[in-house]
Amino acid sequence: MKQNQLIVPIKTLLFVSLFLLFSVLLALIFGDELDQQFNVIGIRIATLIVAFAAFISSSMFSLLIFSHNRTVSRINDDTNRRAELFRELQFASGNYSIIDFMDRMLIYDESTRYVDKFMSRPDFGFHMIENHITKKDVLLSPEKFQFTSIKIPFRVIEGKVVSAIFIEKLSFERNGQNFVFTSSEGHSEVKAHVLYNENTKRNNVIINLITTIDSEFFISSKINLFTKIKIFINVNSLLGVRTKGVSELYFTNPEQIEGNGTNTYKINSSNFTLIEMPKVTTFHKE
Repeated sequence: MKQNQLIVPIKTLLFVSLFLLFSVLLALIFGDELDQQFNVIGIRIATLIVAFAAFISSSMFSLLIFSHNRTVSRINDDTNRRAELFRELQFASGNYSIIDFMDRMLIYDESTRYVDKFMSRPDFGFHMIENHITKKDVLLSPEKFQFTSIKIPFRVIEGKVVSAIFIEKLSFERNGQNFVFTSSEGHSEVKAHVLYNENTKRNNVIINLITTIDSEFFISSKINLFTKIKIFINVNSLLGVRTKGVSELYFTNPEQIEGNGTNTYKINSSNFTLIEMPKVTTFHKE
């Protein structure tokens, strides 16, 4: 119980105590009148004084015990919360995942099969959109938009096995021009596809992007040059510990394009900057 919650019972106790004290004083003042009616007025007054003293002492003692118990309870609750927080921090510190992107990055047109599936049952939890367009625009006129995917191999450089990867923001830089991708309305982040390649024995993250049909971000018939890519990423370990950070990739632009229009970028270096300390979280429901 908070301090101000004791005010009401204390006020009530003081009121009753003052009432009893006032009654005793009245009995003393009008003792002669009372003596004419009651022969045992002295005993009655003494009884009132004793009752008054006993009531005050027992009530104050009970309030003090009650206040002490509430204080001890608050201390125990605070101690339990601190202990739980310590256990979570200890668990998170030993079960997080930090990944490093490696080898090469691919940019290509998203498979028409997946695009058709997306349009039949739109789910923007797996697609990032360019920051100047909205979900409503895509749903009203899907033919005005281009669907692109990027695939990047990664490895766990520290921690446990990765269960899920979420992207908050993507930024591609080209000669001072930025192409920024974010999640749509109603989503704070987008879930990337995490696939394991049996042939290369590598994990890959696949991120789907939506741009306008006339965007200069990716034209499959030409080589698309970029300076770097910045990925605001959240990595969930298999045991439910989330690591939030930013990955920056520096790469060599392709000298030629593949037969299907895929651009292949050799990753020369990458770095990961931690934004928040790892913390225990729940898995996202799909």
